[in-house]
Formats: sequence, structure tokens, C-alpha cells
Amino acid sequence: MAAPTTPSNPGDRATAWLRRRLGTAVVLAYLLALLLPRPGLWLRHPHPLPLGNGLQLPVHTTPLLLGLVLYAAGLQVPVHALGRLLRRPRALLAGLALHLAVPLLIVPLVALALQHTPDTDGGSGLITAMILIVAMPVAAGATVWTGKGQGDQPTMVGLVLASTLLSPLTVPVTVHALTPLLSGAYATTLTSAGHSLSSGFALAGVVLPCAAGVLCHLALPKAWLHHLMACVVPTALLGSLVLTYANASGALASFLTHPRPLLLVAAVVVAASVCALSFAVGRLAARVLRLDAPAASSLTLACGMNNSSASAVLLTTTLPDKPHLLLPVLAYGLLQKTAANRVVRIRAPRPTASL
Repeated sequence: MAAPTTPSNPGDRATAWLRRRLGTAVVLAYLLALLLPRPGLWLRHPHPLPLGNGLQLPVHTTPLLLGLVLYAAGLQVPVHALGRLLRRPRALLAGLALHLAVPLLIVPLVALALQHTPDTDGGSGLITAMILIVAMPVAAGATVWTGKGQGDQPTMVGLVLASTLLSPLTVPVTVHALTPLLSGAYATTLTSAGHSLSSGFALAGVVLPCAAGVLCHLALPKAWLHHLMACVVPTALLGSLVLTYANASGALASFLTHPRPLLLVAAVVVAASVCALSFAVGRLAARVLRLDAPAASSLTLACGMNNSSASAVLLTTTLPDKPHLLLPVLAYGLLQKTAANRVVRIRAPRPTASL
């Protein structure tokens, strides 16, 4: 048996090192946001960039970090492997249909359960956050988990790309379809977020960075592409941690200023319920369709993993007066990684004893 290859340059080694420790780093980012939120709050605010002649351009840090993460994801897409999907598209089409249908199936059930709680608005704040999470495209990080569990990587990459490219259409439609579940000001809040999505957030903030990465992968010579990835990928991993820290700072700073323990518990319970149901639907669908193990793993991950970073950025930019809505978003971000780790552990083959 050949020894495992090691990364050949500092960029590759940095990427491998960060990926091995990404779970720990995310927890540390949350802890830093709890202990030292002020720099994260500073990052969440727009900063003027002087252009001369008294002109200024407001620069929003969190959308730029999200764009960097999505560009790096597109840059790493194995485009040549996607040809398989044209010959065997069943898992791709099923995953895309389920990703679009799961919000319409699960969120109303959770909303119905919350109507029986003592909350005066029937949990509309939590449901608002959940809608903005499950409406988002499949998380680019799902491809990393698919690789760890030896899942069907072309199918997973196809699901990320297809859900991202369709997001300018599907995200506003999902948001508007679920808005009637809300009451009072939260319905207006979600409607304003839907207008933001319709006016270009999904296109400019999600699709274009990812598409730019895919085009660079296709257009650049292999040597240039390798050098670019060696710089961009570890930088994007660091950027994702900074983005996590900035989003967590907004939610946790608000929580520390005005502690609401019941809200925190409710946010975790609701996020856990939606996350568990989403993964369960994916696993059930894979069994019904009788997919092979790699495709079943990818389908399950696609149903449960949503781009929570995009949800947090959307909340930050369009609803800055409601930082408490970030609590369920942050909880979902952690829980979906935990669930994905369980899926790939079940899928990963057990080592065999050597003779």
C-alpha cells in the first residue's frame, strides 16, 4: 500500500492544516466572539473608502468575505468530473428537488409547533431566521464533507453549483411562499429581505463569486491555477473564520447586553429540529430512491447543509436592528457541521486489518 502523499508547497500544507483543524477553529471563533466581540462588531459596519474629490464608497466587510469564500469554492470545482452527471443525473435531480422542497415541508411543521408555545408572536422571529437559512443554496462546504466520507463528489459539486445558479429565482420564491407563516412586524421584515434577494443579493453576493471561481478554473493554465489555489484557498478558509467571528459577535454581543436565556434555548431547539428533520428527509429519500452509498451520502448532505454564512450576511446587511435573529443561524451553522460529520463517519469505510 502506497504511503499517503503530502502537500507539495506551503499553500497546500496550510490548506491541509486548516482543514484538519477547522472544527476546532470554528469553536474558537465563537469563543472569541463571546469574550472579545468589539472587533467583530466593527467588521459588521460599513467603512467609507475615499475615492477623491470628496467621494466615498461604503465598503461592507462581511459580503466581501462571503464572496471570497464562494470564489474559492468555485475555484476548486472539478469541472471535468461533472460530465458523469449528464449520464447519471438521477441523484442530482433528486437532490435539487429535495433541497427546494424541504423548506416547504419542514418550516410549516416547526411554525405549527411554535404556535403552541407561550411566545406572544408564535415564534415568528425564530421562524424568520429559519426561512432565511433553509432558502439558501447548498453550502459549498458540503463538498469538503463529501470528500471526507468518500461520497459522490461530482453529484455534490453539481448540487452546489445548480442550487447556487438557481438561487436568484428559488430563494425569493421560497421566502415569499413561507412569509404567511409569520405575524406582525416579522412578516414585514421577511418581505424586506425578500425584496433585497429579488434586487440582486443572491446574484451579486452568491452566484457571481462562485461563477468567477469556476471560470478561472476553466480558463487558467494548470500551473497558474495551482499557484492561485495555493494562495486563495487558505486565505478563504481564514476568511470564513473571520466571517464566523464577525457574525457571532453581532449575535453574542447583543445577547450579553440584553441576556435572554429562553431565547437562546429556543434558538438552539428550533435550529436542531430543522437541521435533524432536513437530514432525516435526505436519508429517507435516498433509501426510497435506492441510491448507492456514495450518492445517498451526497443527497443527505445536500438536504441538510445550507449556506448559513449567506443567511447571516443577509441578516446583517438588511436587518441590522435585529441581531438576535443571528442566534438560530449560528446554532444551525454548528449543528449542520455536527450532523454532516456523523453522516460521513457512517459512510466512511472502516480500515481493514493488514495480513
